[in-house]
Amino acid sequence: MKTEKPLILRLLLWPFSAIYWLGVTIRNLCFDAGILPSKKFDVPVISVGNITVGGTGKTPFTEYLIKMLKTDHRVGVLSRGYKRKTSGYQLLTEASKPLEVGDEPYQVKRKFPDIMVAVDANRRRGMSNMLQEPYNKPDLIILDDAYQHRYVTPDLSILLVDYNRLITEDHLLPMGELREPVGAKDRADFIVLTKCPQNMPSIEYRIIQKNLGVYPYQSLYFTTLYYGDLVPLFPNSVHVPLLKERLENKYTSLVVSGIASPRPFEEYVRSYSKEIVTLNYADHHNFSKIDFQKIESVFNEMKEKDKLIVTTEKDAVRMVNHPDFPDSLKKYIYYIPLSICFLKDSGEDFDKKVRSYLDKNKCFSQIISSKE
Repeated sequence: MKTEKPLILRLLLWPFSAIYWLGVTIRNLCFDAGILPSKKFDVPVISVGNITVGGTGKTPFTEYLIKMLKTDHRVGVLSRGYKRKTSGYQLLTEASKPLEVGDEPYQVKRKFPDIMVAVDANRRRGMSNMLQEPYNKPDLIILDDAYQHRYVTPDLSILLVDYNRLITEDHLLPMGELREPVGAKDRADFIVLTKCPQNMPSIEYRIIQKNLGVYPYQSLYFTTLYYGDLVPLFPNSVHVPLLKERLENKYTSLVVSGIASPRPFEEYVRSYSKEIVTLNYADHHNFSKIDFQKIESVFNEMKEKDKLIVTTEKDAVRMVNHPDFPDSLKKYIYYIPLSICFLKDSGEDFDKKVRSYLDKNKCFSQIISSKE
């Protein structure tokens, strides 16, 4: 659950949040009035994002959309490449590295090598460059983490809200963790609650829908995280059964994570471990030789015979090709793939509505083209 700042600190930060509110509100009004331009492209654009600082599950949700749409479309993904060491437009290839393009785009490209993935903080420029690429030009683009990037007009806007950090119970930066006022949710076509408990009571669905103030033109969905079986980070990590059900709570797990909200991941690993030891790093942490030495030291201090290292899929992409990763740990480390699952059997309805939006956009584009 969300941890709120102490009252005295929130009171001290309130004037700064008021100034921030003024700036964000003026900016949005300028977009709404057309003073700041927003460009509509000739291909369908799906925007996935949030109005909260920190992780809300954007990457697994983007991957869900890719799996759903790639059979009928040449899907492209455009991200800003958060915390990358490069700038400008970069098209991902097999030779790309996480530090050059950002760990999340790198993960997407690694899982879906046949689709076009690019990074650019300037989404309009990134879109234009992707559509000018000579090969495999996409006919649909997913904008990752782009809810505030209004210089591109999306055909479908999806707002992700963390169940554990509801926007209706939060405050604007720096008093709270909201990038925009709660009213910014009204721009969304779909609002998707992420990280919900699988056994959420029916009354809670109704309470959340009422508190969010969902409009008739908006669709609200609830999703939960699904953790897969353990996958060896390196080929020789075969001394542990991969199926978590066979671990029989006899292994002690060193949980290494550099994500915004590590607690759900830790609790999941705890559910099939005899005991866990945790090493937490900042979100999008770039591991160094010193970090790996620390991990190695802590692991060696664990006296149990049956032990392993478990990390997240996002952290794994930063470790797998790192030159300083210790050889002594390679046969012990696993990562857990993460995906989303719609609650109340609503996934089919979500898929149908997304495709309906895209079909309407295709028909509209054909009408405009015929008039030109």
